Amino acid sequence: MSLSNAQYDIIIREYNAKQIKNQHIVDTRVKEVYGKDERLKAIDDAISSCSLAQARKLLNGDVTALVNLRSQLMDYKQQRLNILKELGYSEQYLEPVYECPDCKDTGYINNERCHCFKQRAIDLVYTQSNIRSILKDENFENFTYEYYSKTDCNPATGMTSYETMQNAVQECKKFLNEFDTSFSNLFFYGDTGVGKTFLSNCVAKELLDTSHSVIYFTAFQLFDILSKNTFSKAADDDIIAAHQNIFDCDLLIIDDLGTELPNSFTASQLFLCLNERILRKRSTIISTNLTINQVAELYSERTFSRISSRYVMLKLFGDDIRIQKKLRNN
Repeated sequence: MSLSNAQYDIIIREYNAKQIKNQHIVDTRVKEVYGKDERLKAIDDAISSCSLAQARKLLNGDVTALVNLRSQLMDYKQQRLNILKELGYSEQYLEPVYECPDCKDTGYINNERCHCFKQRAIDLVYTQSNIRSILKDENFENFTYEYYSKTDCNPATGMTSYETMQNAVQECKKFLNEFDTSFSNLFFYGDTGVGKTFLSNCVAKELLDTSHSVIYFTAFQLFDILSKNTFSKAADDDIIAAHQNIFDCDLLIIDDLGTELPNSFTASQLFLCLNERILRKRSTIISTNLTINQVAELYSERTFSRISSRYVMLKLFGDDIRIQKKLRNN
């Protein structure tokens, strides 16, 4: 996931702070147990002296030095553990403390970014867009069918609003279950307030929780970044990084397509964005209040062809949930 220099520096400073904090925890524990039993300090000093002495022997050609060192260290460590147990401490009490034992709080494993680094990069981007606070409420755990009618029927499909949403949720869960093995995209369309954005956020939450990179933009935000990257002579690092992420993130969510001011630029940029992500096999979710015909008219038949052939098209319908909630509250 692309980061601006400023964002990268923020994360590296956080890792440095973790290392300092956790080393302080270990130092405090060592001081604590030394104060309770002087034998522990003597053993630790002996381990250091032994290691240095055997290292010198090894450098001087003593082939038995390494075997002797291992034997002595095992003996000293066992003595150490026995004393800790006598004092009522766990065997791991003086071991290094890590928030991420995989990378030991460095952020890297074999020069590759650790999963914790990738997740922190995602969190940083999402903190800046406030999406994390939204996902605390808008997720599958809080999803309910109570606002979808079991009697109102769509003549085109013969399915009720309730059944339509059940089908959409099943498609979302299939999308999630197959995300790492099968390339797919989702296109939610329908009237205002029928749950399109909520479903998108449900999917986002599940993928973020499994360390996938997910970027959410309203259509206005997306085209604003594409415009600044295209026309600005000196785009700042955040804009450049955001532009790269549009094409590279595991999932791009474009919410409320059509609420921006559609024109030839937005039409061409949308095609470029969707086509490039299809070529890279990077999944996209689009939600819109537009009809299928309006999408084709505003963004060209070529763009609509990409959507209709490479996206699972899900039309949602029903009464505006926001209005239903207000009426119930009143």
